[in-house]
Amino acid sequence: MEIKNVLVSEAFTNCYIVKNEETNEGFIIDPGGSALKISRIIEQMQMTPKAILLTHGHFDHIGAVDELRDRYGIKVYVSEEESNFMQNYNNNLSVFFGEGMIVKPDISIRDGEELEIAGIKMKFILTPGHTPGSGCFYVEDEGVLFSGDTLFCMSRGRTDFPGGSEREILDSIRNKLLTLPGDTVVLAGHNEQTTIENEKRFY
Repeated sequence: MEIKNVLVSEAFTNCYIVKNEETNEGFIIDPGGSALKISRIIEQMQMTPKAILLTHGHFDHIGAVDELRDRYGIKVYVSEEESNFMQNYNNNLSVFFGEGMIVKPDISIRDGEELEIAGIKMKFILTPGHTPGSGCFYVEDEGVLFSGDTLFCMSRGRTDFPGGSEREILDSIRNKLLTLPGDTVVLAGHNEQTTIENEKRFY
């Protein structure tokens, strides 16, 4: 599995392009902006995208969704809990940046659901707190967790936005993420990567 991190949007969001090196197919996680930049890297990787996966629906994670969805003819996945929540200017925070962005996902996924996209198996873990439907994608075979804005290196996501909850995000981290193997690499929505073992000392 090949992973490219692309820095996008005004919020310096980590968009991840994930490729199955056996099939040359893959998917895009949290394309928050810079659709052309993302497309160029996809071309350099010689990859055929099969889906867009969203950890949550804030503007800095969805800004390039529509352009990429149209360009590649692919579906957008997000949690059931986030699907309607994100289709609101205030909830997705785009109204505060004068954009008024609405993105409609195609496929709703559930907590614990097992996915296989482009030949890569992963599990969706619902981790409310940053938003009501925030979630993470866990690729167990590769020891990688895409944590969105739930868990950061030495930090966690903000909970002072609409639908946020400090109690819920702490519960999500302690009971759903820190129970994963310690050597799991955490690829977060912002800042550098970390591991589950490194983050345990903060909780």
